[in-house]
Amino acid sequence: MGLDTNGDQYAGLKDAVVEIGRRMYERGHVISNDGNISVRAGDNLFFVTPSGISKGRLSAAMLVPVDGEGRVLAGDRHASSEAPMHLEVYRQKPDVHAVIHAHSLYATAFAVARRPIDEPYAPELVLGLGPVPVAPFALPSTDEVPASIVPYLDGHALLLANHGVLTWGQTLDQAFDYLEQAEYAARLILTVEQMGGGVKLDADIQARLFTLAGNYKKLAGKRDAQS
Repeated sequence: MGLDTNGDQYAGLKDAVVEIGRRMYERGHVISNDGNISVRAGDNLFFVTPSGISKGRLSAAMLVPVDGEGRVLAGDRHASSEAPMHLEVYRQKPDVHAVIHAHSLYATAFAVARRPIDEPYAPELVLGLGPVPVAPFALPSTDEVPASIVPYLDGHALLLANHGVLTWGQTLDQAFDYLEQAEYAARLILTVEQMGGGVKLDADIQARLFTLAGNYKKLAGKRDAQS
């Protein structure tokens, strides 16, 4: 189709994917060639990490441009075999611009146990992440995977049974933040249980927390001169 995906207009976005891959590898969310990252670059254009490459050794030139059907548009690399899962998220959630799949240790342990990450032990788990459900097992790299996740895309993250964790967001940074929150939540829950159990925030406290959500969102933005 003659699309130039190496132009300057995509350089910043591709560099951001490389940076997220580096963070994932350095923080132990992936090992070896595990995991995959994608971003929406246009109405029918996505960049996906290539198959068989460590996320810690990515370069911008390695990223694979695909259309909404997963067809490779340029270059000599194969897109990740999990690209159809990413594209399904984009189809179901038009506001999403980034998707990350990782094998973070604690979140993946919950996925192996087929146990959701949903214990309201701390305010950030209630407001920042919310419940993380478990999608049923689907054979990796097959059409079973995209079909299996569709009912579980209401929140910010889900666990893939016996496989790993999937997160999405309006930006790459947001999707990565949800990945880190899911891993932290899984580790926190396990630690609390090893200590003999903890005290969950009750429904009234959770409701009061949600009344503060708008203020937290405002504080996360830029401060105007009058505030």
